Amino acid sequence: MPANRNPQVKYTQLFIHNEFVNSASGKTYPTVNPTTGDTISRVQEGDRVDVDRAVAAARNAFNRKSNWRTMDASNRGRLLNKLAQLIERDAEQIASLETLNNGKPYTQAQQDVQQALNYLQYNAGLADKVNGRTIPSDGQQLSFTRFEAIGVVGAIIPFNSPLLTLVTKLGQALAAGNTLVVKPAEETPLTALHLASLVREAGIPAGVVNVIPGLGQTAGNALSNHPDVNLITFTGSNEVGQQLQVQSGQTNMKRLILELSGRSPLVVFEDADLDQAVAAAHYGVFNNNGQVYAASSRIYVQERVYDQFVQKSVQLANQRVVGDPFDERTQQGSQINEQHLNKILKTIENAKREGAKLQAGGQRLGNKGYYVQPTVFSDVKDDMSLAKEEVFGPVQAILKFQSFNEVLDRCNALHYGLAAGVFTNNLNRALDFAQGVQAASVYINNYNQFVPQLSNGGYNMSGNGARENGEDGIKEYMELKTISIQMEQTLS
Repeated sequence: MPANRNPQVKYTQLFIHNEFVNSASGKTYPTVNPTTGDTISRVQEGDRVDVDRAVAAARNAFNRKSNWRTMDASNRGRLLNKLAQLIERDAEQIASLETLNNGKPYTQAQQDVQQALNYLQYNAGLADKVNGRTIPSDGQQLSFTRFEAIGVVGAIIPFNSPLLTLVTKLGQALAAGNTLVVKPAEETPLTALHLASLVREAGIPAGVVNVIPGLGQTAGNALSNHPDVNLITFTGSNEVGQQLQVQSGQTNMKRLILELSGRSPLVVFEDADLDQAVAAAHYGVFNNNGQVYAASSRIYVQERVYDQFVQKSVQLANQRVVGDPFDERTQQGSQINEQHLNKILKTIENAKREGAKLQAGGQRLGNKGYYVQPTVFSDVKDDMSLAKEEVFGPVQAILKFQSFNEVLDRCNALHYGLAAGVFTNNLNRALDFAQGVQAASVYINNYNQFVPQLSNGGYNMSGNGARENGEDGIKEYMELKTISIQMEQTLS
């Protein structure tokens, strides 16, 4: 499908109870095209009053006798499939809005739309397949379990993949029977608002999905502190994740699903297919403008093939096409905003000052928009900030190692645990690594391959043990209830 460089921005209001409405304050804020710095449109700015209205609508839609609450699970699945059909119909518009608002290449936005369809259709099929079980007890009781929707879910969405992240959370929350209040990233609200229009068109009952664009310190905090929200699902930084844990404890002990920052290791042994490993490492860190939480941001390469790996990585980085995200040749677009651009540039300067060797890139591109050259560092050491702190940008750090036990200990030395990868032709070594590394997702001879059936999450500071996606993920949006029935003894 061709790109539309100037997609019509149809929706800029809040979405509450299946209606687009202005914020109570009447305030708006600009949403910006990061490739130019120009304002795309002004969006209604929701705050505490608007969050209260949205949560009330979601709570009412979750009423015990509501249409949504009493709906057969199969019918919930049909509504999600209808929503998927509408996304597919509007795929060009949605992908164009995503590129305009986010700065990612249009080809990447197209892939995000297709992945969103896959995830939504998977969860539509999962809606009526979450089953309890009967449990043997003392012989005088019949006991069984059932899964129930948890209630009102608050979804706080990041800027890096706004459509895909929202659809994965929405799909599981709604398939489980919950209602939803969405706070999109303040930088990228446009695809969330377009999706809201499709929710209404699909026939999903009023109040089941509500969208409140706004700032984190106002709308975001109001949602995470709200006593009538039962669960917060959040993808983003550790700092905000820690804040959410405090807010949960201080309010109603709401459940949290957290996918947080990472500094994910990718290990390349000397027996690996080097070209395959270089290509996967390149994709793992530069994909999506480098703005990926599970990026392969620490690449450990065994000593004998280290120089060759660096040389090939530099060649790929230098060939990477950076520029207009609507040009089909472009592989890397703009970072999200000037603040994030400056953070990446500061990280690069710190790495050079600490002794890492700059092999490629390292500079801002142009003075319009927020572009960074694809950057490669070699001779990175574990105690350097580049190896310890998340960059969230197109910066590749390549470290050297000698032995299996050494590299495994180094991989586990940080308090992150989002993802990890290993390239080797030795199956025993690969499985030993997969068992020993502390990460929620481990990739062998590939990296960051996402499919709806597989759960993801984070160990340690990369999450709170909760999982998203797959059969394990949908259960995070549900309560497990045990029911026991006293049986009367039958006399013959």
